[in-house]
Amino acid sequence: MPGTRCDLDTPVTEPSANPFGGLDLLSSAVLLLDETLAIRYMNAAAENLLEISGKVFAGCRLDSVAECPPKLLAALDSALHHGWAYTGQSIELRVAGGEILKLNCTVNPAEAPQARLLVELWPIDQQLKATREERLVEQQHANRELIRNLVHEIKNPLGGIRGAAQLLEHELNNPGLREYTQVIIKEADRLQDLMRRLLSPHRPMQPGPVNIHEILERVRSLLTAEFPTILAVCRDYDTSLPELIGDREQLIQVFLNVARNAAQAIRWQPDGSVVGQGQITLRTRVARQMTLCKRRYPLALEVQVIDDGPGIPEDIRERMFYPLVSGREGGSGLGLTLAQSFVQQHQGTIDCESRPGHTCFTIRLPLA
Repeated sequence: MPGTRCDLDTPVTEPSANPFGGLDLLSSAVLLLDETLAIRYMNAAAENLLEISGKVFAGCRLDSVAECPPKLLAALDSALHHGWAYTGQSIELRVAGGEILKLNCTVNPAEAPQARLLVELWPIDQQLKATREERLVEQQHANRELIRNLVHEIKNPLGGIRGAAQLLEHELNNPGLREYTQVIIKEADRLQDLMRRLLSPHRPMQPGPVNIHEILERVRSLLTAEFPTILAVCRDYDTSLPELIGDREQLIQVFLNVARNAAQAIRWQPDGSVVGQGQITLRTRVARQMTLCKRRYPLALEVQVIDDGPGIPEDIRERMFYPLVSGREGGSGLGLTLAQSFVQQHQGTIDCESRPGHTCFTIRLPLA
């Protein structure tokens, strides 16, 4: 059972001296067990999942660290004595503190020093999240390709409409009629600007060392200038964070788009009313052992943009990163699309959790 005292008389190879350090690069939790089902090694993902230290619990039996269901114990025994591999779905594992984890699991025989079994665990919700992110990225690529094709088809006739309106304006003697040609020209210019913004994510990156707090301070100054009377922008920085390699202008655009969306949501309530004042918090932290875009990184930068606005409408939460999807009257629906595109170019991820009174966008970027 969890919390049972471990038998420390058995000689143990500590994780720091174990030849299996390469397992720390995996995103799945991996444990190596000996013939007594004692833990001989666990990678960083397993430590995070089970919320224990591999060094402290080395030599402890697996069933003393977590309450294992009978079918998992039977699978471990079969793999140990008969060499049978096992794959289990929706295994429930009760860890220290009483939390129950729902996992997919594989058990394989291992031929390694002091290790007879290799156990690999995947949290089901983590797998679903990875699948959803992969599907979202594929959908975004398809949407952007469609939009690029549409933009190229629209640009030429749009230029013709604008040129014809200008020629018509020069032929008109009645100044009152020129008002209508000006409407055509201005609307054509607005559409051309929209086309330019739709194509802007395809600008090549210009990476270099950047300080994330310098970028966030730039965003903060722009927000306070644009919304001086309704917005308080708070800072919660981890000043020990190192520089990262990225495109400075793209990263400014990422955080400005996300924070500006938050400010506009605070200002304009769903019923169209204007609130008195709201708050946005810019928070930076370091995240360890993160999997971003199918790659494992020992360290990642985590930036959160948190607001106390009304929240994102439920009917668009699954589509809010799609082009031309907006929850605000008059919004272009491009801000979050561009932000996601730039984050993906940096091999990072962007997620959102929202409820009335609390919306949090989390951007994670790899640190070298």
